[in-house]
Order: sequence, then structure tokens, then C-alpha cells
Amino acid sequence: MTTTSAPNQATPPNRSRRIVSITLAVIAALVVAFFVFANLYSDWLWFAQLGFTGVLTTQWIGRSVMFVVGFLAMAVPVWGVIQLAYRLRPVYARLSSQLDRYQEVVEPLRRLAMWGIPIFFGFFAGFAASAQWETTWLWVNGVATSVTDPQFGLDTGFYLFGMPFYAAALGFASAVVLVCLLLTGVVSYLYGSVRVGQRELRISKAARIQLAILAGIYLLLQGASLWLDRFRSLVEPSERITGPGYVGANAVIPGQTILAIAAVIVALAFFVTAFLGRWRYPLIGTALLVVSAIVVGAAIPWAVTTFQVRPNQLQLESQYFQRNLEGTKAAYGIDKVEKENFQATTEAEAGQLRNDAESTAQLRIMDPAIIGPTVRQLEQYRAYYQFTNPLDVDRYTINGQTQDTVVSLRELNMSQLGDAASWQNTTLVYTHGYGMVAAAGNERTADGDPVFLEQAIPGTGFLTDLKYEPRVYFGETSPTYSIVGAPEGTDPIELDYPLGADGGSDTRTTFSGDGGPSVGNVFNRLIYALKFQSEQILFSDSVNADSQILYERNPKDRVQKVAPYLTLDSDPYPTVVDGRIKWVIDGYTTSANYPYSTGVSLSRAIADSNNPAPTYALDDINYIRNSVKATVDAYDGSVNLYAWDDEDPLLQAWQKVYPSSLQPWSEMSADLMSHVRYPTDLMKVQRSMLGVYHVDDPRSFFQQDNRWTTPNDPQDPATFQPPYYLTMKMPSQDDPSYSMFTSFIPASQGGQARNVLTGYLAVDSNAGNEKGTKRDDYGRLRMLVIDSATTVPGPGQVQNTFDSDTAVSSQINILQQGQSEVLNGNLLTLPVGGGLLYVQPVFVQSSGDTQLPQLRRVLVAFGNEIAFENTLSEALDTLFGGDSGANTGDETVTPSDQGEGGSSDGGGTVAPSGDYAAALQEAGDALTARQAALTSGDLAAFAQQDARLTAAVQRLLALEAEGQGGGSTATPAPTPEATPAG
Repeated sequence: MTTTSAPNQATPPNRSRRIVSITLAVIAALVVAFFVFANLYSDWLWFAQLGFTGVLTTQWIGRSVMFVVGFLAMAVPVWGVIQLAYRLRPVYARLSSQLDRYQEVVEPLRRLAMWGIPIFFGFFAGFAASAQWETTWLWVNGVATSVTDPQFGLDTGFYLFGMPFYAAALGFASAVVLVCLLLTGVVSYLYGSVRVGQRELRISKAARIQLAILAGIYLLLQGASLWLDRFRSLVEPSERITGPGYVGANAVIPGQTILAIAAVIVALAFFVTAFLGRWRYPLIGTALLVVSAIVVGAAIPWAVTTFQVRPNQLQLESQYFQRNLEGTKAAYGIDKVEKENFQATTEAEAGQLRNDAESTAQLRIMDPAIIGPTVRQLEQYRAYYQFTNPLDVDRYTINGQTQDTVVSLRELNMSQLGDAASWQNTTLVYTHGYGMVAAAGNERTADGDPVFLEQAIPGTGFLTDLKYEPRVYFGETSPTYSIVGAPEGTDPIELDYPLGADGGSDTRTTFSGDGGPSVGNVFNRLIYALKFQSEQILFSDSVNADSQILYERNPKDRVQKVAPYLTLDSDPYPTVVDGRIKWVIDGYTTSANYPYSTGVSLSRAIADSNNPAPTYALDDINYIRNSVKATVDAYDGSVNLYAWDDEDPLLQAWQKVYPSSLQPWSEMSADLMSHVRYPTDLMKVQRSMLGVYHVDDPRSFFQQDNRWTTPNDPQDPATFQPPYYLTMKMPSQDDPSYSMFTSFIPASQGGQARNVLTGYLAVDSNAGNEKGTKRDDYGRLRMLVIDSATTVPGPGQVQNTFDSDTAVSSQINILQQGQSEVLNGNLLTLPVGGGLLYVQPVFVQSSGDTQLPQLRRVLVAFGNEIAFENTLSEALDTLFGGDSGANTGDETVTPSDQGEGGSSDGGGTVAPSGDYAAALQEAGDALTARQAALTSGDLAAFAQQDARLTAAVQRLLALEAEGQGGGSTATPAPTPEATPAG
């Protein structure tokens, strides 16, 4: 007898698929978890290398704690109400056929839903709560300000720290209760606790208690929210001001108090209903509450506004306007502006600037927004270098004298590597820029180029003499990441600069600082290979045991990561401090919760011709302080944060949130103090507010009879003119100081303003040069209020005068011969000689591919008189009767093209002789006509106009020889065939 073994039973297909699915899910989860871990671990390495791990751990702890709190605060109540509604369902309730079908569908998923729904809502709530961790931590660490609001007498710290937290907490709690209420209703309906039918609503006792208690809690929360709204009204815009006016204080706030009390009473009615079972009273109370909200919240304020306030607005609103004036000025730091009525002189006389010679000596004729191409052509050396545009401004002490400078760093431009842009070149070879370029702001060469005080590769100049570290590993255009460092004795591979010893093509170097996390082990290399999606990091033989990876190299990005609570100034600037290039970045603490302070859009306030509107997380603010000065070392990327405004309550709270991350400002070195300046963006915000809030009395504020605005940039009329840094002296000062200024003209609707000066604001930007000592005058705002009896032209009017003057336009036409174009520089305004002096450098550059803007002329204006000469010194002497008495930086310069000088006054009376002016006009007309003929292709007309231009220029030459030319140093103009340099 034979037997056969039974066949092996096959594994059920569904079981195999389940195993494969689970395996793939586990693998996918592990991969995702590793990527998350890699990101967190790389962050840890970066913060640890900088010494700011406390910042990262505080964020992790804060987010994690708030996620858990938010998750539990939502999930536990939701789970509880679902369980109660299910467990207290009526066992023998009669259900409709429709509900039976619903239960058949729901019942298989009931257990999963009873846990899944709370978890689902819990995750959403956890993420929402984690986003509010900073609000919570600020509330916990809030400080008192010793300043109280005028309405409730509460410390302003309540508005800065407490109110945002209470509003967020009430909103979260209301959402939790509302979700619980809705889920209770759904579960009660599905399981028969709530039955609807035959025009009848039946609710079981258990469901009634649960629903009524939840409804009562929700109304209690709404009552608390209404009570909090009373305080929030102090930071919300009303009709004319931020904060409650007469209607708000006497109708809206009392109405909110009544509604809050009414909401509590209705909530109590719901609690009573939970046990007595009478729904009529709470429902009637709810309806009355809604009606009351309409009457108290809208009808009564409308009636008070219409019948009481509008007929007597100034009398009733004055005290509230005063509150807004005081609150706004305090919040923006403009409450201590020193005002001076200024009766400006508009007549120019000989020697008038002698007492202001020190101010004119530092007048910047090198415009950092224009000379960038010139600096690039003269100092770039290789295509893979670049300079910022516009350049930055700073000041240095050279030979015991303070010198205003135009500066920039020679940074990398990796886009110019072309075919050489391999991973090895972009990561290991081209790792850093080299050197700072500094030019005197008030000087020029004979050719109109900048006078460099520090230049070249290797560097030469006053900074090189100080033996500073010129390498720029951390800058605004540094590569995304570089890998640097090698064991001692290894041949260097990093390109240092394109000049070698003994005729070599380049010099190599090896980074020797501590600038980034180590990638000396395989695990860290794997982490960063994943982070930057570059397998070369893992497999390159050039990555060694001493290698570091440098990333997050933009100075602003580095400061933002280690101080996430700061709003950073849009204009970081480099300076050489204690032998190192340091980036200086100003940080602001901001808020939108200062009582009775009018808000402003930060992005719009700081936008001007030099700075397009940036994007901010908190854009609408009503409080700002320059609380932190930060530095970033350009060589090793080290970050230092100094608590500059240690009296700022927001900074005090943040210091408690992030302990040990800031140093006191007294630790700043004397050299660093000498390069600290008043921040640009803060000045822009303050001038934006001062346009309205320069007045002191509520009547003027109400009438708006003296509103100002910032003038548009004459070179870019669609944007505001930026504030400028200058070493200057205000009339109330004894000595010049490094300052920043801006001007004001009357505000108007529809662009119909008179472009005349109404105000001039300067802020002392010199913090001193002593360690541990901040100069008393630093940050002092001084305002000249221009007397209305004197008309002082504004920037737009002055630019129009320059452009329309016949003598000036004729010379401009000559400068534009051939392939040249004329660029007007920054229009500077200086309070000197008892009036206001305008200075504008005029540059000429080629319209071809190679552009080299060179300073050719200087326009000046005082009152209604203008002058147009080769140098600032000549222009001022011409304007002020042959001898202005001023000192300038170009007094000893003899321009190589000094033949086209001329001057005029604004009234049309031309300073050169009548024949000379006529010849200039003829030359200009001929040049314009010749260009028009060339454009239209009329060669015969072109030849005719060319002959006319030649005759006019020859006439100018003859008049110059006879001594009838314009200006004290004017020489013959060039022939028509000559093309100005540039």
C-alpha cells in the first residue's frame, strides 16, 4: 500500500500581503524618522558650534510642551463627551429606520471612531497650540513696565504680555467646547438621546445635562472674551485714532461690560436648565443676548456718534486724541524729539559757510548707489568677485581725523564660474571672498573716480596697515555651503586670491577657524549629504578628519536663527573691528499691543528707492525698539548679541525666555562702539509716524492742518527718498557728529502737495568710542520746524530747478555727447549758513556694456540760487559770492575735464555772460536736433545740425579765451567729436 503525503498548506494570500504592507510601512516610517532626525541633528550641530544650543532646546521644549498641552486639552474633553454621550444613551429608545441604517454603518467603526476622533482633533489642536508657545512663554516671563494706560490704569505689560495670551487661551478653549458641543449633539442624535420628529424635539435627561453644561461653559467663555475685548479696544483702530475715543470709552466699553455680565447670567440659566429641565429661559436669554449685542454694540454707539460726537467732536474727543498722541510717541520713541523753529536764510553771501566748514568738509559726493560699477571695474580683479549694490557707508578714524567712507566687501559670485562650477570648485576651492574696499566719501580723483583708502589684492591702505583679517567666509553672497579645514601640513586647496608668489597665478589657503560643524566622521557626512542632497559630501576624498561645513552664511540669517524673536534691520553693514571684519546688524523688538498707539505697516514704512518693501511675519506694529546690536564675524561666523536697550520690557522678557544668549552692551569693545550707528529702518519708521505725530496739541491733530510726508526720491519719484548718513552739525550742536537725516514736505491727497520743506530731522548716530560708555547724545532726535514765513524749496522742487535751468541743461547736453549718459547722484540736504544747502553730484558713464560712472560735476542750491561746477569747492564758492568759507574734500583737485563749468540762479538770471549763455543754449539745441535727425535717419539734417553744433562749440571756445565763460575756473568745452570719459 502506498501513501502520499499531504501537500503543504499555502500561506493565505491576504496574510502575505499584510506582512508585505506592514514591512513596507515600517521601512517608510523608519526612513521618514531618519530624515526628521537628520534635520534635527544637523540643527543641533549648527547651534552647538555657535554656542547657542540653549536657543534651540528652548524652542524644542516650548513647542513640545505646548503640543502636549494642546493635544490633551482637546483630545481628553472630546473623548470624554463622546464616551458620556454613548454610555448614557437610552437602551430601549425607539429609533427611526433612517437612524437604524446610520447605526448599522457606524457600529463597526464605533470603537475606532471613539478613539480616532479625539486623536484627530488633538493633533490639530496640538499643532495650533505649539505655534503659540512664544506667546505663552512671554506671558510667563512678562515684566512690569511701570507705565499705566489712561483708560483702565493697568500696567502696559498686561497689553504686551498678558492680553495676547488670554486672547489665545480663550479662543482655544472656545474651540474645544464648541467641538465637544457639536460631537455631543451628533452622538446623542445617532443613539436616540436626542429625537426629532412630528414637530417635536425630545432630549433625554443625560443628554440635556451634558448639552446644557457645555452650552453654559461656552457662554461663560464668550462672557470672558467680551470682558477681554474691553482691554483689546485700546490697541484696535477706531475712527480717527487707535484706542477708544469718546464713543468707545462712553458707549462701547460700558456696552461690552453689560454684555459680558449678561453672558454670564445666560450661562447660569443653562446650568439651571441642566438640572431643572426647562429650556425656555436659557433660550430666551440667548435671544435677548443677541438682541442686546446688536443694540449695545451697534445702535447705541451709532446714536452717540451721530447726535453727540460729530456736532462737538473736538471738545469731546480732545482728551482721547491727547492719549493717542502720547501713546504713539512713547511707543515709537519719538516722545523726546527736540524741536527748534527754524527761520531759514535763503540769500547766499560770501563767507556764509565759514562757521560750518567742518560740516561741509565731510559732504559725501561719492554716491554709494551709483559708484558700484566703478568700484567693480577698478577693484573686482576677477569675474568671480562682486560687490554689494548699493555700497555701504561707515566712518573710520584715520590719522586722528574722522573720515566718512563708502565701503564694500569683495565677495564671491559663483554664477560667474561657468563651466568651472563643479562640485569640487564650488564647495572646496572657491570658499571665500577677500578684502574690504573703502573710499573717501568726500573726495574724488582728477578723473572723477573714488579716492580709495583701502584697496587691491593683497590689500593696501589704512586697514591693511592695521593687519586685519581680510578673508570673507560669511557674507551676503557666500556659497550655500563650503567644506573647509585640513590637518596641519596638508597642501591647501582653497583659493585665497588670484595672485601668487614668484609670478604664480594664485595663492592658496586653509581655513583655520571654528566656523561650522565637523564633517570629520562618516555619520556627520551622511547627515549633511542628506541635508544638502549631495552624495559628494559622503564620498569625496577631500573631506577629511578636520573638515568643517560652513552654511547659513548670510549674516542676517545667522542672527535670525539664534535670535528668532528679533525683527532685523534690512541694511547690515560690514566694518573692521579689532582686526576682524564684522557684520553689524540691528535687531528690533516689536509689538502690535501697545495701548493707544497707532499702528504702521513696517514693510511700507521702510520701503524707499534703496530698499524694496520686504516681508515680515509681524508687519503691522505699534511699538518698536532697537533692542539688540548683533555682530557676525566674516571669517568664522561667530555671532555676538548685545542688549543695546536694556530698559525695553520686551527684551527683558525675551532674556528670561532665552537666558545667557545676550551680552550687556557694556561688553562691546571701544572699536566696535565707534562703528555702531543709529539704524536706518528705525529712522524710517519714526519719520513715517512723525509726519502726523510731530504736533503736540489735540486741536492741530484733529484739524490735520500740518501733516507732513517724506518727499519722493527725485531720481525715483515712485518711492520715498531714503535717509542719509553724514557727519554734520545741527544748529543746536556745538560740533559736527556722525548723523542721519531726512526731510519733510506738506502731505496732500492726490499728489497736489507743494514741494517745499516743512521740517528737517536729524538723529545723532555716534555712539562714542569708549568701552562701557554710550555717548549721551546718541539717538537724540533733533527737528527743525521750518518757519512758514520762509519758503525753502523741497527736494523735488530743487531737482526740477536743476533740470530746467537753461545753463545747466545745456552743459548736461554736452556731457551726454556720443555714447555717454548722465546720472544724478543723491540729493543731500545740509543745515548750514543759516539755511539749507542742497548738494548733488553728477556722474557720467558710457551707455555701452562697460559702465564706469565718474564724477564730472556738482550741483548745489541755496534758497533759489544754484551753481553747477566741476568740484564741490568751486560750486560753493560760485554760489556764495566767490568765497563760501567752506572746507570740502575736493579743494585740491583739478578735474581733467574742467571745461564745461557754469552756474546760474533759480530765477533765470544766468551767471555767465549773455553771449556765453546763448552759445551754450545753441550748442544744446543743436545737439538735441542732431540726435533727433540721427534717430529718424535723416542724414542731411544730421550733417546740418552737426555743423551747427561745431560752430556753437567753437564760439564757446572763443568766449572762454576772452574770459566770458561761466564759473571761476571754467575752461573751454570739448569739441563735438570728443566723448567724455566713462
